[in-house]
Amino acid sequence: MAARHEYSWVLLPLLAMVFMYFGIVGGMVDDWINDENYSHGFMIPGIAAFFLWRSRNELAACPSAPSYWGLLPLLLGGTMYLAGTVVQEYFLMRSSLIVILTGTIWLLLGFRMLRLMALPVGYLIFMVPLPYTVYNSMAFPLKLFVTRVSVYLLKLTGLPVMREGNVIIFPNITLEVVEACSGMRSLVSLVAMGVAYAFIALKHPWQRVLLVLGTVPIAVASNVLRVYGTGVLSRYYGAAAAEGFFHEFAGIAVFLVALAGLILFGTLLNVVGRRIHAK
Repeated sequence: MAARHEYSWVLLPLLAMVFMYFGIVGGMVDDWINDENYSHGFMIPGIAAFFLWRSRNELAACPSAPSYWGLLPLLLGGTMYLAGTVVQEYFLMRSSLIVILTGTIWLLLGFRMLRLMALPVGYLIFMVPLPYTVYNSMAFPLKLFVTRVSVYLLKLTGLPVMREGNVIIFPNITLEVVEACSGMRSLVSLVAMGVAYAFIALKHPWQRVLLVLGTVPIAVASNVLRVYGTGVLSRYYGAAAAEGFFHEFAGIAVFLVALAGLILFGTLLNVVGRRIHAK
């Protein structure tokens, strides 16, 4: 009964937090539903919960040690929330939830508990959509790069083709490489999946770093393959190959190819790691 009274004071701030973030989380879920760039957001809380469940034995054995140092991240998260609300910056408002969650765990359970929960809590950052200014500043040069490499490959295979910026020009058809084909969508999703895969399948930090870094060329290469394939099909079968079902199917198929490449690279790192650390 004493313990219940000891912690009853936290109910009010927790209820305030639920009230503060109810609309913000709802808006984020709306983005997951309507913005294909972030449809992977639905998987992130589930994967974070899995990481938490995987640490259940360590968490059960770790004594809680509440610490007022947790007020520091709580203060930082509150500042981010207020600043984001004032300037209507959704990334600040949404990511402040993770900082406030960090502070709450530290305040109520202690730093050792926070360390054990660092991975599931930190992984939640992948559910927060990037600011559009950041997304677009990365997508535009990536789009040009994918177009340039794809046109180079099309020329290598003997097809008559020209490029103007992100536009691919055939004698019978003109294709525009849009944001969806830039590789950013695959990159954002693949980095999130790569981090999860790295912590599930790989043991050593260097393997995890290499796997996550490897998601960048894998995502870019898979989108070059998509644009190249679309170009070849459009040259011989016309605009239908670059629109509608075939275009959507190509996007899904190429992402599956990228996932397979990620798993293959992880398997290779596992084999190399075993040989290095067996010596």
